[in-house]
Amino acid sequence: MEETKESFKIAERLTLGITRILENMPGVVDVRFAEREPAEKRSLLSWEQKNTCILPEDLRDFYLTTDGFTLTWSVKLDSECVPLGCMMINSVARLCPLLQPVSLFSLPNAPSLADLDWEESGTESGSARVPVAPHFDSRSRIFELDSCGGNGKVCLVYKNCTPGVVAQRSEIWFLDRSLCWHFLTTTFTSYYRLMITHLGLPEWQYHFTPYGPSPQAKQWASLYQPLTFNCELSLADPAGDLYLNKLDPSKAFKGKAKVPAPKKKQSTQCNSGGAAKGQSNAGRQSGTKRGTASSTISPPASERCGCCSSTTALYSPAPRTPPIGVATRGTHHHPFPTLHR
Repeated sequence: MEETKESFKIAERLTLGITRILENMPGVVDVRFAEREPAEKRSLLSWEQKNTCILPEDLRDFYLTTDGFTLTWSVKLDSECVPLGCMMINSVARLCPLLQPVSLFSLPNAPSLADLDWEESGTESGSARVPVAPHFDSRSRIFELDSCGGNGKVCLVYKNCTPGVVAQRSEIWFLDRSLCWHFLTTTFTSYYRLMITHLGLPEWQYHFTPYGPSPQAKQWASLYQPLTFNCELSLADPAGDLYLNKLDPSKAFKGKAKVPAPKKKQSTQCNSGGAAKGQSNAGRQSGTKRGTASSTISPPASERCGCCSSTTALYSPAPRTPPIGVATRGTHHHPFPTLHR
């Protein structure tokens, strides 16, 4: 009975009480924590000698408590249990190098991960202090901590390594499916707390990438991790709608505006002729007889041209009473009058 209570306390300390939290969540079923025996010290020493690396102190203490970590949980959807969360730390035996040695049976010109590496060694950039990404060649020693269900790999990385020299300083990095590196934490303890905080949800490591997890993973995070998910949303965007598709219906469904056809410039003569024609039509509708002197309307002086001026002078109305002693010319309305003597 005492051994059962002691093992329960160890499990509670390892899981930080996350099992009870998951069991109280709606829809969560089948919470399983795989208890493992502590790793032996000789297996840890053998690993360090084989890989020429010293395990971090916190990771060593973790392995001396339990040889690996596995916690899974599922959700119930339509009377069916669907596996969802998974928290995993590989055992010492499975803490294998990411870059395996070249086999004798492989092709001589077969590509490898080292072919994707660059030659120049980068430095920390500016005030942002962005850590330098690991290399796929002998400059870095990389070991897999978690396979992330095929969505990437969480790795224990030793950088700036020299062949034959024992590496001591390590970091935790995430390698996505496009073989790009993303920094997670500097210590294993910090990474372990991150894993527990994110409940082992699918693709939670992608929150530390510029593009983030998939839409389906975001839906699960908003359902079972609303507090942390909303905090990340508010930090990323003050408006809190970073993951929303912004659509303006007034702009999306607005028809194209028709461009009016350019009007041809008309000459002043045509404009004045059209104005005179409109005025003559108006005078014709008022009942004025055609052929009288009052029916002749001359355009304004500002719109007259030389042709209109000569036409107006030629067809000016004839005087009713010719002046005495002056010879007058007739117009097209009246013949030449008789001269007064």
